[in-house]
Amino acid sequence: MNRKLPIALASLLLSACVSHQGQLGDAKSNPLAALDASVIHNVVYTPTNWPQPLAADLYVPEGAGPFPAVVMIHGGGWMSRTRNDMDSISHSVAARGYVVMNVSYRLAPQWRFPAQLQDIQQAILWLRANAAMYKVPTDRIAMWGYSAGAHLAALAAVTGPGDRQFIAGARVQALVAGGTPVDLRYYTEGPLTNSLMGVAYADAPDMWRDASPVALVTADDPPTFLYHGTLDFTVGVKNAHSMYDALNAAQVPAELVLYRGLEHFSMFFLTPIERGVEFLDRYLR
Repeated sequence: MNRKLPIALASLLLSACVSHQGQLGDAKSNPLAALDASVIHNVVYTPTNWPQPLAADLYVPEGAGPFPAVVMIHGGGWMSRTRNDMDSISHSVAARGYVVMNVSYRLAPQWRFPAQLQDIQQAILWLRANAAMYKVPTDRIAMWGYSAGAHLAALAAVTGPGDRQFIAGARVQALVAGGTPVDLRYYTEGPLTNSLMGVAYADAPDMWRDASPVALVTADDPPTFLYHGTLDFTVGVKNAHSMYDALNAAQVPAELVLYRGLEHFSMFFLTPIERGVEFLDRYLR
């Protein structure tokens, strides 16, 4: 996706009011802010016996490291789009000194939940297993996603011991999520959520809960940066408020930044990359 901003979107950026909740910590100075990064395309990260081979593009900064890492996840309603949508964001984050793993995952309706979460967990496991090759400390891995990708990023971040979909070794240390559908139970009649789940809420409420990040928040979850447009009628802003409230109740460090006047798609084009990276710097450096 071409992320050169049209004039209308640039005007929105200049006129949008920003509302911030949560403690705004001092951003750490980042000596790696201007690094060049090489891209390794089409790295298969799934095991040989996985139902569908899946690949990622790795953005690797130049330098001695160590480099924290980010698993980047595209949106598309769990049914469409590709990791190419996240190329520009991945380049920008890598230039700030992060190894970025921009992943593909299995799409609905051919593949139903929890297939998508399991794919993301495999990506984390692969990155951890290959961390030394890319100078990544295994305890400095974050998730970043937008829309359906943010849902999967958040779900991977909060799925922990005691949850049915937990996999040892797949936990992360920080999360950046934008336009996030945090509770699929808000959308029990939605065509996208039902395509993802493959079963009606009334017939499998526990499964729908397992797919709803806000329902799984616990005190051991990673620090989280949430951003959302206040005019988002695709994924209502109540999602961001609900997740922020749940994180606060569990005493998980969290920030919520709301952009007034932006809806779902303009918020993606105006992703606050610098704010997101500054948040990650605070917890991963």
